[in-house]
Amino acid sequence: MLLSMTGYGEAQAHADGVSVAVEARAINSRYFKLNFRAPEGFGSLETLIESVVRKYVKRGTVQLGLRLDREPSADDYKINTQVLAGYSHQLQTVQKDLNYSGDIPLKTLLGLPGVINESQGLSQRASECWPLVETTIKQALEMLAKMRTEEGHAMAADLRLNCQAIADRVASIQSRTEKVVENYRTRLTERVQKILDDHDAAVEQADIIREVGIFAERCDISEELVRLRSHLDQFDTTMDAVESSGRKLDFLTQEIFRETNTIGSKANDSEISRHVIEMKAANERIREMIQNVE
Repeated sequence: MLLSMTGYGEAQAHADGVSVAVEARAINSRYFKLNFRAPEGFGSLETLIESVVRKYVKRGTVQLGLRLDREPSADDYKINTQVLAGYSHQLQTVQKDLNYSGDIPLKTLLGLPGVINESQGLSQRASECWPLVETTIKQALEMLAKMRTEEGHAMAADLRLNCQAIADRVASIQSRTEKVVENYRTRLTERVQKILDDHDAAVEQADIIREVGIFAERCDISEELVRLRSHLDQFDTTMDAVESSGRKLDFLTQEIFRETNTIGSKANDSEISRHVIEMKAANERIREMIQNVE
């Protein structure tokens, strides 16, 4: 089963006054890489998060964003009594200096910088939030996996069409090879006979047969055709494997190109060359798609 390396997933959850939102994007890359964004204090969860992501993604770059919000409570704030006392003492001194006898409201003092400290809240509770965070991440990754699977099915269908196009060309080349040597024999005999007639000479039939044999050996592509069919069969088997294997498919794509190129250089026939050009075009389409297979 093929899996695309690109996809998107998101999920939200809320429990015990904590809201978690996760957004996961995957793009193609040669190796696995995780780019993690989270609120301050949650960097300690990156190792745990990576272990979860690796269960869903084997290869590619994953961009995972984590957002958390918590409903405020009284425990989130703390009055710094020392700072408050300091402000009060300074204001009393100013009152005496200015002969001001009015009262200073407590709410005014509480609004001064440093009097009320906001606790770290969520950042101090990263480990406590982990079960909810883990569940939400898995939900986002499930959505990501679904999209990657759907794209993988579409890619597999396209890849099979291109592989079949190559296989059809291989069959055409196979039938053509049987005629190439015979055509060469006919052309060679006609040319030699014309030269001999012009110069009133003769040539042994064995010499022509030997020359045709050398040509047949030099342009023999039977081994390349056998290997090419084998690579196409392996390609099809790999696509049906339980796990997606983009690297193996990439290797087979290179081998298909190698055999196709050799056929083109050895065939010495214009019709076979036309088939080779179409095979290379199909192979290039395959190569481009394989770059996005996990």
